[in-house]
Formats: sequence, structure tokens, C-alpha cells
Amino acid sequence: MVNPTMICGVDEAGRGSLAGNVFAAAVILNKNKPIEGLTDSKKLTAKKREQLYRIIINNALSYSVSFASVEEIDRFNILQATLIAMKRAIEALLIKPNLVLIDGNVLPKADVTMKAIVRGDLLIKEISAASILAKVSRDMEMAELGKKYPLYGFSDHKGYGTKRHLDAINKYGVLSIHRKTFAPVKLIR
Repeated sequence: MVNPTMICGVDEAGRGSLAGNVFAAAVILNKNKPIEGLTDSKKLTAKKREQLYRIIINNALSYSVSFASVEEIDRFNILQATLIAMKRAIEALLIKPNLVLIDGNVLPKADVTMKAIVRGDLLIKEISAASILAKVSRDMEMAELGKKYPLYGFSDHKGYGTKRHLDAINKYGVLSIHRKTFAPVKLIR
């Protein structure tokens, strides 16, 4: 029988972005410290995500946030890079889980029992927590890139293909942090 306190949730953030790393988080929640308000990170305001981020990292039994680089995304494709980030997050946990629940329908290769759950970020609180950690971590990276490249607006659009972002790429060029294999960037180059 699986020990329910060692269930890990895993989710990613940034798959559809045109720039930056893809992030993944793995979280084992503490059953003795329940966290209210966990849901898919996309359903929360930025302020609420940041509040929950702090609560999760202060109360989880174990958590990890990892990423796959832009170079890995371009070399392997976004799905494989996402799976690499997920595997890294699982392997970086300080506690080995009995069961890993992954948001989606594809599993990374890792030495642990796993199950894919479509829309798991809405259904499983451990996956919701991972969704929040991955999203906030990625948003922090994009805010830093926004400071480094202020003309591109990364702090606002987080690297996604908004009009402002595409206009900036057309005007100022493709950066090293852009995913060169993604169609909008590839066509501009």
C-alpha cells in the first residue's frame, strides 16, 4: 500500500512561451499542515500565487524546482525538455515519494512509480502546489530577464507570443533566450 504522505505532485510552467527556460516543480505536501486555496496556478492571481508559493515552500515535506534550458528545448523539442525538467525536479527531492502524480498525459523517465493525470493541476492538491511553484519560479526568472532586456517586456508577457513581444523581436532581433525552433521566432530570424 502506498503511504499517502509520500505522494508527490509534478507540473510544469512555460511550455508555450517563445523565450526562457521551461520549469517543473515536484511537491510532497505535509498532511499535518493543509494548505487552503490550492488550484491550477493559471486560475490564481499573481498575488495569490506568490502568497501560496511562500506557504508551500514553508510547509511542504519536500519540494524541488528545476528547469530545462532554452538550448535543451531547441535541441530535443519542448515536450522532451519538459520531461527532462520534471525528471530533474523529482530526482532533486530530499524525500523519495512512493507515488508521483504528473499533470498531463506523458510521463518522464524516472525511477519511481508514476501516474499521469490530465487536468491534474485542478484535481490533485499536490499537483496544484507544483503548478504554483513552477509558475512563480518561472515568472521570477522572466522578471529578471525583463530587467536585463527592458525593450522586450518580459516582465509583462513572460515570454509568450503577444503582439508586444513579436513586435520587439521584429524591431530589436532574436535574443539568446529565445527558442529558435518555435515558429514565430524561427520565421523572424
